[in-house]
Amino acid sequence: MHPTHMPIRLVTGAYMLNSGISKLKSTPEEEEQMHGWASSVYPFFKDMKAGDFSKLLAYGEIGLGAALLLPTVPSAVAGAGLAAFGAGLTGLYLKTPGMTQEDGIRPTAEGTSLAKDTWLVGAGLTLAMQSFLSGTKHAAEAVADGVTGAAGAVAGGVTGAASSVAHGVTGAVGKGATKSRSGIAGLYDSAKESVHDGREDLADALADLADAMLKR
Repeated sequence: MHPTHMPIRLVTGAYMLNSGISKLKSTPEEEEQMHGWASSVYPFFKDMKAGDFSKLLAYGEIGLGAALLLPTVPSAVAGAGLAAFGAGLTGLYLKTPGMTQEDGIRPTAEGTSLAKDTWLVGAGLTLAMQSFLSGTKHAAEAVADGVTGAAGAVAGGVTGAASSVAHGVTGAVGKGATKSRSGIAGLYDSAKESVHDGREDLADALADLADAMLKR
């Protein structure tokens, strides 16, 4: 039970529970009156005995009241039951002759006792709708969290892959540069040795030429 639902559930639950217990103590005259009202609007109750109808109504109200008071019962379930029960009483109010004025909505003095039960419909719908919307919101948040997590995982995978590729390219370039430096250095050393050898050969040749000229 959500904390914001507690006031309306406690009030309506206590009301329904007390109403059901009171109906268990109804006199035969009161049972006949209730049965007559209900069967005139809902014909499927005509074959039921007045006493049985009164007990059925009483147990239904007690069960609904208990569902509203028990925190383990979801507000959506309790609210739907309350709205359905209130809708039945509203139909009884609207269709019973003498309960409404000429416009068919505003209650007469006799219909006021039934008209006030319309608030049960509003209370039940409020509980059911709030629970439904809250559940939808939580589901949407769960989906959003899942999508965000998946996107994060994909982004992490792409980043890791890009990092691996970057490291690989850097390593390859580094190795290539090292090899290139080694190759260039080798060529330079080889050329340097060749030039040195050439100089020595030229020096030897000039020395031989000078000796030959002196001998002459």
